[in-house]
Amino acid sequence: MITVDNDLLNRLSRKAKSSPRKRTIFNFHKESSDTIHRMLNAMEPGTYIPPHKHENPDKREAFWVLRGKIALIVFHDDGSIRDHVVMGPETGNYGTELPPRTWHSLICLQEDSVAYEVKDGPWDRDSDKDFAPWAPAENEERVAEFMKSLKKKLKL
Repeated sequence: MITVDNDLLNRLSRKAKSSPRKRTIFNFHKESSDTIHRMLNAMEPGTYIPPHKHENPDKREAFWVLRGKIALIVFHDDGSIRDHVVMGPETGNYGTELPPRTWHSLICLQEDSVAYEVKDGPWDRDSDKDFAPWAPAENEERVAEFMKSLKKKLKL
C-alpha cells in the first residue's frame, strides 16, 4: 500500500526544487508495460513541459492537483490557445481529463505544487508523446519567452 500524505508530498517537492528541470515524478506503477500509469508529478514555478499530445497509440490523460496551483493549457493544431483551466484546491477546479490527440501543456503557478496524473499505458519513450512543432523544445533558449507569452495571453 502506498499512502499519499504530507510527508510524501513534501519529499517530492524538495526533490523537484533541487532538480534542474524543477519537477520530479513518483510512479505508482511498477513496469512501463502497465496498461495504466499512475504518478505524482511534483513541480515548481519555472518548470517547462513542452506542449505535446498522445497519439499512435492514443492515450487519455488526467490530472488532479493535490496541492498548489497548476494551469493546464489546451492548444489548437496551429498552436493557438483553445482552452485552459487553473487547477488547485483553492481554485475549485480540482482536475481535468483530456482525450487522446489533444495538444496540451502545464504551467506551475505556485511553489510545492503536486498533481496526481493518470495516463493510459504502456509507456514507450519513442511513441509516448508527439511534441508540438510550433513550441520550443525543453532546452531551447526560447522557452522563457514562450512561457511568458502564454502567461500573458492567459492573464496568469
